[in-house]
Amino acid sequence: MACGNCGTGTDGQPKGCKNNGTCGTDGCNKLTVFDWLSNMVIPEGQEAFNYIEVRFKNGRKNYYKNTENVTLSIGDIVATQASSGHDIGMVTLTGELVRVQMKRKKIKQDTEDTLKIYRKATQKDIDIWTKAREREEPMKVKARQIAIRLDLQMKISDIEFQGDASKSTFYYTAEDRVDFRQLIKEFAQEFRTRIEMKQIGLRQEAARLGGIGSCGRELCCSTWLTDFRSVTTGAARYQQLSLNPQKLAGQCGKLKCCLNYELDAYLDALKEFPKTDIKLYTEKGTAVCQKIDIFQGYLWYAYEGEWMNWHKLEASQANEIIKLNKAKKPVASLEEFASELIEDTKVDFGNVVGQDSLTRFDKPKAPTKRRNNRNRNKKRATTTAANKKPHQNKNNSKKTDSKKPAQQQNANAKRSNNRRNRSKKKPNNDA
Repeated sequence: MACGNCGTGTDGQPKGCKNNGTCGTDGCNKLTVFDWLSNMVIPEGQEAFNYIEVRFKNGRKNYYKNTENVTLSIGDIVATQASSGHDIGMVTLTGELVRVQMKRKKIKQDTEDTLKIYRKATQKDIDIWTKAREREEPMKVKARQIAIRLDLQMKISDIEFQGDASKSTFYYTAEDRVDFRQLIKEFAQEFRTRIEMKQIGLRQEAARLGGIGSCGRELCCSTWLTDFRSVTTGAARYQQLSLNPQKLAGQCGKLKCCLNYELDAYLDALKEFPKTDIKLYTEKGTAVCQKIDIFQGYLWYAYEGEWMNWHKLEASQANEIIKLNKAKKPVASLEEFASELIEDTKVDFGNVVGQDSLTRFDKPKAPTKRRNNRNRNKKRATTTAANKKPHQNKNNSKKTDSKKPAQQQNANAKRSNNRRNRSKKKPNNDA
């Protein structure tokens, strides 16, 4: 969720676009909406929809009426109407898609609660707004210290200043009702501003603060999810998940919202399965369901008293046996139906990435130390034998030289003497 302006600086440090949440493309912000109706041409004689969607800190959004007909686009900083004073926010959506969003969220138009947009924010408005935002983090630390000192069972999760810095809203979570009258007095003396305390749920707290889920992605509630449906343990039971609270709970401490994503698909698949509490009656005995596989469409049954022997049946076969039991027709055994299933026991792992085989460590190699030692000894023996052979040849050549006949030695001596005499008889060219 980032735009093309973000990048990497020197020494591998993230550079970023340095807009601090006011990016014109709105790619780094929470709950970003893609305006797929932006290129639509408005018919002649019809005015554009005069409501604007404005986003504030941590994904808080509201809809305002553009009574002054100010030309606005996504990313503009605007001054909006508030209960007292004005607030500063960023435009996230304009045009006909705002009408669709308001209809989906059941927000009525032109009521007493409808707020309006004043103008585009000036540089003075933005300076006041940024200074107020810088005060929020140290105020949150101080506010938590005061709440702990007063021994209040509450957690202050976030603080948000109004755009004109005239009011600050303290968001907190608590299991029970909290008497914070003394807390507000100390906050007013400490921070010198108007204070509003607002209690939120654990899911809303996770949505405001954000974070990374167990899937490795940003939390759904802080990026795109706006409606929080109730999640029950029945969703985990239908999906054949173990009821482990450490795995099923999210960062908010409640059940994960993603348990509802595939629930409808599981419910549709379970319509073809018989109920697991229905027993199968055969002449061999009564069979009880032990396990089901929704993806492959199989059920495993075991006879009463023979719990170790499971028989795999298809969902259609189990339904057929149940029909025969209702019609009081005899069924010999489950083996007649289970024998029709031909199982493929070969495990074939697809090497999609092009890496080594997944089963390369299943069959360890036998130890080869002794064989290696024997091979080394053989190599040493051959090398020593090869080194000794040339020495023996030299000795043999010397011996053969000594055994040459005397006549051949005398002939060689005569040849050398004749060469010397010839060299002496040659004339001297220098003379």
